Amino acid sequence: MSTSLTTSGQASGRQPTADAGPQALCARAPRVPAERLVAEMVPPPRFDSVRFETYEPDPTQPSQREAVTVLSAFAAGLGGAHAAGAGKRKWFQKKAPAPAAAPRGVYLDGGYGVGKTHLLASLWHATPAEPALKAFGTFVELTNLVGALGFQQTVQTLGGHRLLCIDEFELDDPGDTVLVSSLLSRLVEQGVALAATSNTLPGKLGEGRFAAADFLREIQGLSAHFRPLRIDGQDYRHRGLPEAPAPFSDEQVTKAAYATPGASLDDFPGLLEHLAQVHPSRYGALTDGISAVCLTDVGAVPDQSTALRLVVLADRLYDREIPVLASGVPFDRLFSDEMLGGGYRKKYFRAISRLTALARDAKGLVAQ
Repeated sequence: MSTSLTTSGQASGRQPTADAGPQALCARAPRVPAERLVAEMVPPPRFDSVRFETYEPDPTQPSQREAVTVLSAFAAGLGGAHAAGAGKRKWFQKKAPAPAAAPRGVYLDGGYGVGKTHLLASLWHATPAEPALKAFGTFVELTNLVGALGFQQTVQTLGGHRLLCIDEFELDDPGDTVLVSSLLSRLVEQGVALAATSNTLPGKLGEGRFAAADFLREIQGLSAHFRPLRIDGQDYRHRGLPEAPAPFSDEQVTKAAYATPGASLDDFPGLLEHLAQVHPSRYGALTDGISAVCLTDVGAVPDQSTALRLVVLADRLYDREIPVLASGVPFDRLFSDEMLGGGYRKKYFRAISRLTALARDAKGLVAQ
């Protein structure tokens, strides 16, 4: 199962070859077949080995330890015969009264860096079912799957699953939100359990409990199926760690790119323009085979549409544990004060957090 990766050539006009130095993300135009979209609905590499046992709750935040307890019990409750078909009955059977059942879904509500994705992936791993009977993906990846397969085929594909995990549930696009809401309603009818993490518009007290209210209101009829689970705490990625390395020079980044097998090298403004030409659901495929991303001339993002695309790229790089080496301005200056104070604040801070962690990982690529 492969991805078609079209290259448009490097800035020099030459076609990239194995020994021609670093690749360019700007030269890639991935095409992802539908079967790969389905096959890759598993936790990404960074979260492939995580488990509830490897989650390290902040001792000052009881909600984190409680989340592990609740989710562990939720996973255990998904054992036994698959409930798919629970919403189906033969035409001659009388409809039995619906029992008062516990919610068939959990919604993890909290700020960035509290380990929601770690917990969501741990739930996926802990659920007693074959990998083919459980799915894990971001909201963007799920909407792209519907686009590739069609609504009914997506229902058929996922309807036999025991669990569907949705990371970074979006409230940005009302159309996509209603589409996914309809999909989830159909899946719940077929007995599929749901789990989601938030990626909400946090204009009301940042990452406060209003996030859960927004989520439950947007998915309308699904509210009864979800138990909101609040997770408090600070960003674990920077807990007790030194400050992120300052940006390097263009020369240092370029030299490191040529010295690192599998690295890519792009100027940041050009990459931002290229991202507008690639659907965000393909940003993961855009980085296939890349060992490190090297960027020169990093600067403030010019507008919100561009900023939101960069957020998705940062997420996919973080998922795949790809270090990011950069020159220019520090990552905490990518987004304007207006952006950081607006409706997408939570996304931007998460991107800064994740890019900073990846910059820390890339520090060793520069010869000291």
